[in-house]
Amino acid sequence: MSSSTLAAPSAAEPEPAATGTPVLELRGISKRFPGVVALDDVGFDLRAGEVHVLVGENGAGKSTLVKILSGIYQPDAGEILLDGRPVVLRDPHAAQKLGIATVHQELNLVPHLDVARNICLGREPTRGPGGLIDWPGVYGIARARLAALGLGLDPRRTVSTLGVALQQMVEIAKALAAEARVLILDEPTAALTAEESEQLFAIVDTLRAKGTAIVLISHHLEDATRAGDRATVLRDGRRVATRPMADLPIPEMIRLMVGRELTQQFPKADIAPGPVAIKVEGLSRAGVLDGVSFEVRRGEVLGLAGLVGAGRSETARAIFGIDPVDAGRIEIDGQPVRIDHPRQAIRQGVALLPEDRKQQGLVLLLSVADNIALAAPEKLGAPAGLVPPSARFAAARRFVDALRIKTPGPRQRAMNLSGGNQQKIVLAKWLLTEADIFIFDEPTRGIDVGAKVEVYKLMNGLLERGAAIVMISSELPEVLGMSDRILVLRDGRVVAEFDRAAATQEAIMAYAAGGTELEPDTEAVA
Repeated sequence: MSSSTLAAPSAAEPEPAATGTPVLELRGISKRFPGVVALDDVGFDLRAGEVHVLVGENGAGKSTLVKILSGIYQPDAGEILLDGRPVVLRDPHAAQKLGIATVHQELNLVPHLDVARNICLGREPTRGPGGLIDWPGVYGIARARLAALGLGLDPRRTVSTLGVALQQMVEIAKALAAEARVLILDEPTAALTAEESEQLFAIVDTLRAKGTAIVLISHHLEDATRAGDRATVLRDGRRVATRPMADLPIPEMIRLMVGRELTQQFPKADIAPGPVAIKVEGLSRAGVLDGVSFEVRRGEVLGLAGLVGAGRSETARAIFGIDPVDAGRIEIDGQPVRIDHPRQAIRQGVALLPEDRKQQGLVLLLSVADNIALAAPEKLGAPAGLVPPSARFAAARRFVDALRIKTPGPRQRAMNLSGGNQQKIVLAKWLLTEADIFIFDEPTRGIDVGAKVEVYKLMNGLLERGAAIVMISSELPEVLGMSDRILVLRDGRVVAEFDRAAATQEAIMAYAAGGTELEPDTEAVA
């Protein structure tokens, strides 16, 4: 990747002139944690009927700012004004009482309750001298709030039966039921399809038209340009710019976020493929996988594309021995192998970086050093798993330096690091096993553009040393930009294969959505 380094601005750009009193204003907000300055003199304002986007790399301070606005954290310095008057948000209840509601990336619904009870939870209308809950009133409020969002959702439906998109709509309806004037949406499209995202933004447009003030945080910069009126860019805990969205094209937004030009978004290394590293034949599991077959050469990235539920992650889990299969055969370096358990996969040099790194790839309460040592304690001289602290810390320091993991030290808990750095810890864990076949499932989900490029460069480094990579991604530009070949899965079957030069987003989506079918004797589709 070629880039030109730009000097960081000595001070933030002045905010554009505005008229009228903001609904919400932050002045000089600072927050420090041990070894980290999360926010340093940050300020911005929010107006009625405005969508104000916060963008920045992982670790820029967005999440800390959201937690301060939600009443979870208290600032060390600065003040928050609501309608021009200073307020103190001592806890989330205080923020909600003042009309500030947050829809977090990890949704806060009670799954076994129905939609209406979630919408009115803690604020149920009562009747009579005994203060009994007015259940008809609960369902009436829920129907009204859902109707205001244009949703024909049954308020008696149990939340656990809803997809992520509808659960987010319920969270927004819950905020409206609390009469929120300020709505904070934290990564609202992270787990949504393109169609679901458009439905969400239609609701955002409706709320904006009604005068709701909205703060939107997203790693998808297209979300910012689609929905935002103004954007504030954060870098290293400081505000570097606030501009009207019309004056902030995506390349400029990226430059402000990372402090340099990113001239190559997908820096794919051009490496001649070597011998076949892994061959999968007829991988099948009733109702999940139907005869999935492919091979990956050393120095090659095989991309797996498809819609949600197509069988991509299920293929990865089957290869890694997490899920059993009814039929199928796996060869590594030309030799048949049996993988019925992840430990067998590790012994065969296979590594899986899972889709959900927080739940499946890390133990968040453990330190950086402990997480890196988890998969291969024997590599640190401890077959029984009792790795001496000195060995753990030495290995951690080696990988922290090699992968440029931003952490105060190897004792830092994984939960306190940004998404991009957490992903690097997962990769370090597998590098310690000396794996050379890597399955990356959504490798850059939830991380910023600068960290994405770093992950791609780390993948290139693996390829250059002879590794083979299977990459699963829901972002088609990523699949097209980083893959040598692309398989399209639908309903647990491989329905198309593309060479890099022949692949297009339109063609991949046509097969993924079922508009075209791969003929049995066809090897590739141009």
